[in-house]
Amino acid sequence: MEVRSMLSEDGRIIRVDNPWWSFYIDTKLAPELDKHRCGKWMFFFNDIEFVEEVCREAALGTVVAECKHSSCETLAKGRRGVACFYLNMDDDEAHRRVIAFMLEQDLIRRTKSGKLFNIGFKLDDQTRAREYEAAFKAQIRLGDFIDLESGEFL
Repeated sequence: MEVRSMLSEDGRIIRVDNPWWSFYIDTKLAPELDKHRCGKWMFFFNDIEFVEEVCREAALGTVVAECKHSSCETLAKGRRGVACFYLNMDDDEAHRRVIAFMLEQDLIRRTKSGKLFNIGFKLDDQTRAREYEAAFKAQIRLGDFIDLESGEFL
């Protein structure tokens, strides 16, 4: 991995790239992420410039301690990209902050009827256990925080 750039003047927020991911890291807050309590809210994208700006804004705005998105190389192979906003599972304030940011940025898809999809928060332990698609069972869902019809916090 290589540090591609310092995003903040004090060097606290950095961007690190490798062939698969671009990470945006708050070097002061990221150490607070616990290996077994850490997870992510995700969204999928096709526009690399858009996702770079969203992740940069999330990092600089202290929305999250760390976020990442798929690399340009992933998109060049014709795949849809994924972006992840990391936080500890038991940090209710952080969940609300990330969800509010995702709603402001229109990152959560809606059903045909206009209702927000009840996306799940995925623990990194679930990713390490290769829990994908049908095998993945979210312990926390968007509907635990907001009304999916109105988008208002509960």
